[in-house]
Amino acid sequence: MSDGQPRIAASRIAALWFPDWPIQAAQIEYSSLTGPIIVVRHHHVEVCNRAARAAGVKRGMRLRQAQAICSEATVVESNEDRDGALFAVIASSLDDVASSVEVLRPGLVIVDAGAAERFHGEKAMEMLIDSVARQGVDTTVGVADEIATAIIAARDQETGQVVARGASKDYLSMQPVSVLSAETALGIPHELVQQFQQLGLRRLGDVASLPLRQMVNRFGPPGARVHDIVTARADRKVAPEEARSDLSVAVIPADPIARVDSAAFAARQLAAKLHEKLAAAGVVCLRLKIRAEFNRGQALERIWRTREALSEDATADRVRWQLDGWLTATRAADGHPADDAESEGAGIIELSLEPLETSAPDFIGQLWGSGSSDEHVKRAISRVQSTLGTDKVLQPWAAGGRGVAERVDFVPYGDETPQKSDKLWPGQIPGPLPARRGGGPQHPASRIRLIDATAKDVVVTAEAVLSSVPYAIGWGKHRYKVVGWAGPWPVDTFWWQPQNAEDPENPRRVARLQLVGKAENEPYERAWLLQWVAGQWRVEATYS
Repeated sequence: MSDGQPRIAASRIAALWFPDWPIQAAQIEYSSLTGPIIVVRHHHVEVCNRAARAAGVKRGMRLRQAQAICSEATVVESNEDRDGALFAVIASSLDDVASSVEVLRPGLVIVDAGAAERFHGEKAMEMLIDSVARQGVDTTVGVADEIATAIIAARDQETGQVVARGASKDYLSMQPVSVLSAETALGIPHELVQQFQQLGLRRLGDVASLPLRQMVNRFGPPGARVHDIVTARADRKVAPEEARSDLSVAVIPADPIARVDSAAFAARQLAAKLHEKLAAAGVVCLRLKIRAEFNRGQALERIWRTREALSEDATADRVRWQLDGWLTATRAADGHPADDAESEGAGIIELSLEPLETSAPDFIGQLWGSGSSDEHVKRAISRVQSTLGTDKVLQPWAAGGRGVAERVDFVPYGDETPQKSDKLWPGQIPGPLPARRGGGPQHPASRIRLIDATAKDVVVTAEAVLSSVPYAIGWGKHRYKVVGWAGPWPVDTFWWQPQNAEDPENPRRVARLQLVGKAENEPYERAWLLQWVAGQWRVEATYS
């Protein structure tokens, strides 16, 4: 944060990020943890603290490799229940300062900062930070006009940043594209960020310069989401109320719930009841309000939100984490040890779940994305396979290769995909890869003519170099002036086979050339991947 506490205007969002939260949660559970700490899942590093990172440990690294690099590191198993329940206690501490607090995931909350300041004045931000500092945890704060910008600002530098009102676009334009996938709550896949980097888009300002139509055509719904973020498009408020049909469910236990195991049982039952209602209404839940009334007249509520639709198990987990946090806090307030489940004290006499944001299931998007309807997709594909045969429904896999076509292969859906080869491919074209394949080397529309400045044909010589510098190309009735090129990359495979054994669709002696051209009557440039085969240039693929 900058020096002093800036005044927050109306409709401002504050994001509180708790760095390496699984590490902080483990330190709360095991107070003796110090030095380098690694949280692992399935023998891979899920999270590591600053001391471990300084020693060279990275996320995703194999545990054995991490221990070889940093032998003194303490290894802790990943525990989502611990992370969620302890964070529910931390989030509850914010209720004394702000009325609208929304948990995006364990380790990240957003707050209506404008409303907090209207009530507490200029010390609102300081009070938010102090309220979590008293819990003995580290946090950074970002303030901005939009939720996504505030989240990015919270992760900026050591203490977060306050983005001036109306300055979100200027602030975002200088941020590296890697911030999009650094926070899972933004919902941007890491593979998309890698594509931006391969295309030479290093900062969010570079991405913001692309038209929305091109972003959607090339990258689909994630591209539209990215465009909204980098252009600082106005989004929703924190925990807004919506006009909706009553899908809430509630339970009144016979005896007050004071034990965590009893709360977990109630959470599972209520989650199942809620999802029966959601299924009957034909919707899924994206944002959920959990409300509990205690036998001492106290009522607590918390809002949880996710990028993907909440499944029944995910709903039960969040309810269990929240109830665990509330019960732990009430035991501590009564002077009982936090881990004393037998102590008598406040108990829950009514528990309710209310979906605050719902949507229709997006089965089409989930077929190609990472939605929560995998079983629905599998059943649909199984019916098709039973009718047409298992070999009629195929799934792609990255096979590796030199050109475009051989890098993607297909296996019947449901079969295990072969492991991608990590060997080197001499003559492999560099990225970025083309977006659209052509019709193959034998397709009549793929033939193209490449000439130099003297109108002579440019060919690939026996030494695997171009005979002259490309100047223009002719493709059917279209003419383009060459503005850039790279290559050629020669390939000579299966040289031991006789020439008459060559497959015309997969020639063994080829050379590839990346080419950029521009027509006189077009304001934009075009790019192709050309293939030199049997003494002719042909279009193998097109860049978009």
